[in-house]
Amino acid sequence: MFALRQSVRSLSNARCASTLVLAEHANGILDLSTRSAITAASELGSDVTVLVAGADADSVVAEAGKTAGVSRVLYANTELPGFVAESVAPLVVASQDQFNFSHIFAGASAVGKNVLPRVAAKLDVGMISEITEVVSEDTFGRTIYAGNAICKVKSNDTVKVCTVRGTNFEPAASEGGSAGAADAVDAPPAQNLSTFVTKEEVSSDRPSLQAASRVVAGGKGMKDGDNFAMLDTMADKLGAAVGASRAAVDAGYVPNEYQIGQTGKIIAPELYIAVGISGAIQHLAGMKDSKTIVSVNKDPEAPIFQVSDYGLVADLFTAVPEINEKL
Repeated sequence: MFALRQSVRSLSNARCASTLVLAEHANGILDLSTRSAITAASELGSDVTVLVAGADADSVVAEAGKTAGVSRVLYANTELPGFVAESVAPLVVASQDQFNFSHIFAGASAVGKNVLPRVAAKLDVGMISEITEVVSEDTFGRTIYAGNAICKVKSNDTVKVCTVRGTNFEPAASEGGSAGAADAVDAPPAQNLSTFVTKEEVSSDRPSLQAASRVVAGGKGMKDGDNFAMLDTMADKLGAAVGASRAAVDAGYVPNEYQIGQTGKIIAPELYIAVGISGAIQHLAGMKDSKTIVSVNKDPEAPIFQVSDYGLVADLFTAVPEINEKL
């Protein structure tokens, strides 16, 4: 087990009401999911510490320290290829051993969902996933049955380990934090349990699905991947991101990163336009919190219309080109 450097060894081991938030970042920018996790942590009324891990992440450390609600930043300036759980979890556990946090939070992203369950297992405590509400220090709300019911979960564990669903918590403001200079954290020992091979990213000038305020999504009704070009045109005119239902992804129309739903990305944009999407329960779980939902479907009985603010019963191959022309 590795230890925090001498600069922070003198801090008390006594348990205090405080929360550790694992920072996720890319290209020197703190991820929105982390800002939402900070907001959730702030609702506990306790001190919030952000753990930043990764080589040459000074800009992220500075950003985290300025973020509203943050009182301290820990920094592990070390190479962590792929941010794999086997390398990151020991870092979180060592921070917990030193500071005795009452809560450990992370965004309910691919990283958070990968790292925190391992952390919970190492600490021998329960894992509470995708919380949507902070009821009290030991009680949290989370959705069940594809978002159709809210379950209140009470934990009696000494430390509560939770991932936070970002769509239910506004990202913390970029200013207002009170953290001073970051405390350095030693690098974890090398592990041979897993090896990061490669990461493939699709570059786009459009906003990412989870950060976009406007989203245009297509379903099985698009009939072919080439027909998504119509949605690309609409998205470009609206400054929107493009997404898809699981049916469209499974059919091979678009890549997996487009998928919205219970088994894909959970989003809540200001405007969501669903084209050729019937409205299966698992898809609704991923987008029904959108502020305004507009649907285009030729089936007037499509379930998507039950959650839509505006609905157009029409053939999408006629309606979408007309909409694009008027935009």
